Amino acid sequence: MTRSSCPKMQSMFMRVCLGLALFAPIPLWSQTNSGTGATADSADNSQMLIPPTVSDQAYPSAGRAETRSNYLSGGLNVSAAYIDNFYAGNSGPEVSEKIYTFQPSLSLDQTTERQHRTINYSPGYTLYQPSNGLNQVDQNATVSYSYRFAPYVTLSAGDSLRKSSNAFGATDTVSGSPQPSEVGVIAPFVQQLTNNANAELTIQTGRDTMIGFSGTVGTLHFPNTTQSTGLYDSDTRSGSAFYNRRFGSKHYLGLSYGYSDISESPTGTTSSTQTHTISGNYTLYVLPGLSFSVSGGPQYSETAQTGLPTSGSWGPSIMASMGWRGSRASFSANYFRGVSGGGGLLGAFHSNTAGAFLHWQVKRTWSTGASANYSLNKSVTPLLFLGMQGGHSVSETATLAHALSTHINLDFHYDHVHQNYAGIESIAANPNSNRETLSLSWQFMRPLGQ
Repeated sequence: MTRSSCPKMQSMFMRVCLGLALFAPIPLWSQTNSGTGATADSADNSQMLIPPTVSDQAYPSAGRAETRSNYLSGGLNVSAAYIDNFYAGNSGPEVSEKIYTFQPSLSLDQTTERQHRTINYSPGYTLYQPSNGLNQVDQNATVSYSYRFAPYVTLSAGDSLRKSSNAFGATDTVSGSPQPSEVGVIAPFVQQLTNNANAELTIQTGRDTMIGFSGTVGTLHFPNTTQSTGLYDSDTRSGSAFYNRRFGSKHYLGLSYGYSDISESPTGTTSSTQTHTISGNYTLYVLPGLSFSVSGGPQYSETAQTGLPTSGSWGPSIMASMGWRGSRASFSANYFRGVSGGGGLLGAFHSNTAGAFLHWQVKRTWSTGASANYSLNKSVTPLLFLGMQGGHSVSETATLAHALSTHINLDFHYDHVHQNYAGIESIAANPNSNRETLSLSWQFMRPLGQ
């Protein structure tokens, strides 16, 4: 917790820049459908889909008519937010806080017959008033790339970097895969630096059979230790392998193995949690764009801390999800039960989490959305990590957006977070938070030739 964040930042930006450099020289091909993704908008009798239970992609967050490809876009977003109960809790009286954010952005999306690449970069500056000690420069960068070596062999990879003290709205998508599994703690006003890289290889070995392999590496770092009392840095490594078989055009049945290793390094000690999970998976594609998935099986977890005996246990791991994508709307939801770790907490936890996301483009110039997340975490080894017994969190978001013109948009966001983690001072000081945000953005978009 005492190490500087500069080496981490340099290393993470090097990874992102290296990814950009590698993508540039690859030749282009003509466009076609690769058949990968979390949900199906059409059923191809020869090309299998990658079920959400084993995919490294989240469910789509926009309708089909709103999806664009082969473009270069950029813009500027200016927002003002109001929090009526900042620093609520036992650390002091409630105060009113205003937050101003200035955020330029640049995005590239290019789709060809064999490839799909996206690059998004959005730095920014956040001003707090009157708590100007929290002012900081934000960084948001994501790159993703997929390549079809053959009609039925696809490699995809991605990397995301986020540096911010604003945890509101950090995740607006829902996944159908339980790997990697981290505790969903929300630290709304604590500076955080996260970096996650992933890769997945899928091979369709027959007309109705597919195998795949994936790996993920992630880092969570809290640069300001005075703000993050009770929270811990973590490093995550996970991998999985799966086999799936298709029955007809709508039924996918398979088996998967997943491994994760989440480690923390409190001052003077180390802690690690490893999990091994074997799951049976089933996905039903009811209609193009609508699917239901479930996976479950035994999970073995092992937790170790320096100077203490290793603790291991068996338990069930369950994941259920659904996703629907229409022309101008989308909805997704999931539920996970199993052993998790990291995310700022120390040790391993029995986790029950649920989430839902809704987006609807009401009219051409109006759209709305909502999301909700719930997480309940109980320590697997309370005697090893005294004071870290667990807790729960609930968060909700509502949005309303209006296009004033072709290039100018007005957005309103409402966010609410409630948490109860008695052993974490930086969260116990802010158990409830409400934020209202008004944003004005300008954006341009230019089509790219294929």
